[in-house]
Amino acid sequence: MKERGLVDDVVKGPLSPTAGGTAALRPVGVDGATITGGFWAERLAANAAVSIPQGWDQLHRAGNVGNLERAAGGGTGEAVGDVFADSDVYKWLEAVAWEIARTGDEALLERQRELTRLVAAAQAEDGYLDSVVQLRGIARYSELGWTHELYCAGHLVQAAVAQRRGTGDTALLDVAVRLADHLVATFGPDGSHELDGHPEIETALVELYRETGTRAYLDLAGWFVDARGRGTVAAYGRDSTYFSDRVPVREATTVEGHAVRAVYLAEGAADVAIETGEDELLAAVARQFAAMVGTKQYVTGGLGARWEGEAFGDPYELPSDRAYAESCAAIGGLQWAHRMLVATGDERYADQVERMLLNGMLPGVSLAGGEFFYVNALQVRNGAEPDDQRNPVNGRLGWFSTACCPPNIMRTLSSLGAYVATTGVDGDSLQVHQYVQGTVRGAGLVLDVETDFPRDGRVLVTVRSAPEGEAELGLRVPGWASGATLDGEPVEPGLARRRRLWSAGDRLELVLPTAPRLIAADDRIDGIRDSVAIAAGPLVFAVEQVDLPVGAQVDDLHLDVDAPLRLGGSDAALAAPVVLASGWVHRHVERPEPYAALGGGEDDGVEREPVPIRAVPYFAWANRGADAMRVWIPAG
Repeated sequence: MKERGLVDDVVKGPLSPTAGGTAALRPVGVDGATITGGFWAERLAANAAVSIPQGWDQLHRAGNVGNLERAAGGGTGEAVGDVFADSDVYKWLEAVAWEIARTGDEALLERQRELTRLVAAAQAEDGYLDSVVQLRGIARYSELGWTHELYCAGHLVQAAVAQRRGTGDTALLDVAVRLADHLVATFGPDGSHELDGHPEIETALVELYRETGTRAYLDLAGWFVDARGRGTVAAYGRDSTYFSDRVPVREATTVEGHAVRAVYLAEGAADVAIETGEDELLAAVARQFAAMVGTKQYVTGGLGARWEGEAFGDPYELPSDRAYAESCAAIGGLQWAHRMLVATGDERYADQVERMLLNGMLPGVSLAGGEFFYVNALQVRNGAEPDDQRNPVNGRLGWFSTACCPPNIMRTLSSLGAYVATTGVDGDSLQVHQYVQGTVRGAGLVLDVETDFPRDGRVLVTVRSAPEGEAELGLRVPGWASGATLDGEPVEPGLARRRRLWSAGDRLELVLPTAPRLIAADDRIDGIRDSVAIAAGPLVFAVEQVDLPVGAQVDDLHLDVDAPLRLGGSDAALAAPVVLASGWVHRHVERPEPYAALGGGEDDGVEREPVPIRAVPYFAWANRGADAMRVWIPAG
């Protein structure tokens, strides 16, 4: 592998716009931010030591790798697992590539090469590759609405690009190029007009164009984006809404249908717009993003209100107890937000990346790194029954029969450095969007960052080296950070910019207020009307049954909004801050039915009992056993 760490030799990340595109910013790449300590180093260590090795074992145990082995040997017959089983292998390979770029792990490099050789051997002569379809004898692309062949191809392409950028190996890129050339020859205005039931190929083809310079890949991605919205996709007996195929992308005003499909399509459209300079297309996806945040996103950044169809609901349909909020949807959402940030330079998108990383994606993996949530509900009732493998009542699990979320979380964490900072297109400005302890490089600047964000709001930036001329350094002030200061001076939310000649040893101190606060919801969100949530800094908090006094139940909890909130130090087991509040529980007397006439003068059978409230970050819940929990608490 080539040497890492030089200012002008940053490994590109999962998003790398071309110089000919219209992006406002340029991501610094996965090692543009070297994370050496603090909060995120702990999460990356668990990902490297536990999650990724476990993924290797699980992919073998579940049969995903076995499918590829049989396909490589020319075998036929019943494949194991989902029709899109290959995609989980590719997401794991992408995670491994970024992890090798981050750490130089030689053992992972050998496993990457072993699995890459297997994937290459499974590929057909004409470039086609999908082991499950090959083994089951399904006619290629004949049932594309549900076979996910292009979805799998997209994840293979992303893994191949990551491998090339992260390790220098091109073996998987060769496979991806042969597959992409096959797709170009098969689909498009002069070929098949069939569309995959699950978008993903769009963003992958754009990134392959960025890596290879082959314009045909970008053109096909654009065609896939524009072909959608005509009601042509059919599978599972579902209508076109489920597949984001009801309204053309350029005309859509919001997101709808299956949440992961919708956000993957939108990020692909954003990628196309960045490279083609189509303002109309970028405006369309910006409009959709705003509608999602304004009416269809949970306070955690979770996406998807309905278990039925794993789907977005209607505007303000955001039930806490039946929230689906799939981990993959949060990942797709933050990838989309990152693209919008790069396209526009608008820091509000960086706020969304932060929200989705900390409160949408991170709850999906245990602190130890070995167990995962598929679904991220914001409330679990006392006495709830685990009616589905995905139900959070089960607690986090080591794997799932449909295992899309675990390797998706792995690849997101291993590529985290790519989300930290950008440079301006003029090359003389560096913007730090996410705060990590370590080193950030770009625009000729090398910065040492000291912080334990998000557990603490102090960020100390020290210049290690600087260019000869002036350069601009920008530090994001989050939208929640009213009262923030930079070197003691008040700064408003947005990007706090400083342009000057920099010298080694220059320092900036950003202080972001992390005092706990209460959040209220729009009263059109019926299930949480008259309730509040606790937040501190960027973190949303939850109350777990384990932290209530004996006999008190989460379901009966009310929060005293007039009592002070205060930080209560750190929970050693969770390595996370806690917030202390006051409230009460209602002691209910059982009645024949849960209804009574309003103002009828009858005894309501309720006794009010004061209780202390101890809230922990939502990402850390269920690490001491899965029990009742709630984010939104009725206000008293």
